[in-house]
Amino acid sequence: MATKQRSRSRRSGSNRDRTPRYVAPVLDPTWQSPYVPSSAERHAHHRAVRSFALRRKLPQSIIVGVVALAAVAMVTVSIWLPVVGVAVALLYAWDVRQSLTRVERSGRTLGASLRASFAPGGSDRDRERLSTIVDRLAATFGVTSVSSFVVEDAGYNAALVPDGGGFAMLVTSAVARDFELIELEGVVAHCLARQRLGILERQAVASALSAGDEARRTLAGTGLAYRADEVAAATIRYPLGLAAALHKCAEHAPPTGSYFATPAYAGVRWVWFDLGSDRTASDLSDLDDATLRARALEEW
Repeated sequence: MATKQRSRSRRSGSNRDRTPRYVAPVLDPTWQSPYVPSSAERHAHHRAVRSFALRRKLPQSIIVGVVALAAVAMVTVSIWLPVVGVAVALLYAWDVRQSLTRVERSGRTLGASLRASFAPGGSDRDRERLSTIVDRLAATFGVTSVSSFVVEDAGYNAALVPDGGGFAMLVTSAVARDFELIELEGVVAHCLARQRLGILERQAVASALSAGDEARRTLAGTGLAYRADEVAAATIRYPLGLAAALHKCAEHAPPTGSYFATPAYAGVRWVWFDLGSDRTASDLSDLDDATLRARALEEW
């Protein structure tokens, strides 16, 4: 009897469905597209300005800290010395706070100074086309209060810069005249992507501060134009238009008399679409090089 039961049990087991059991897919609630700027990424760029300002004050901070601590430690000499030490520390802390505020606000007037460097340019059609593109893409990127200007210059470049309480989109007359619609859209999208990423503030401050080139380059950041290309191309969903615009910039040397062939441009290059407009050759080791950026977009 037991033998028959075991036999039936083996036959029953052999008829079981041995295919893998279906497991329903579960979406990861923490996943985020790498082409959507995160709040942490934006905060890191904002913090870069404050960290830069604090590093500039570091030597003075060390001296004031030592003096204040020494005064507090000399309480046996005079009861007033600790009071003086604390007062010095508080006054210096207030001065540091004011200094940070001045640095953070220094880039807000960059738009006015850059606009003053150019004469108005472009035809009525160029200005109307630029204004239409800026209005449409600004809404897409969530950037408000953007005024658009076509400025007279034979070089290929563009920039979005802080301008008081809003932003100024500057596009050269050569870009407005020579770029196809999809190329101009790519340029504008790249500029707006910088603000969406939070990198515009640090680049504007780097362009407005009186500091050495290396210090300002560090503040402006490296490879951030490449990152803005990614966000722009993913948002407008046409990387080839942006790539074509970059190729045109790389192949076009600014003529004599262009703003982009002057030392003034070298001091504010970080806010411009083509950071290396004055280069005579491409540097493919630089993530911000126009040719490298174009090739990367063509591989999408």
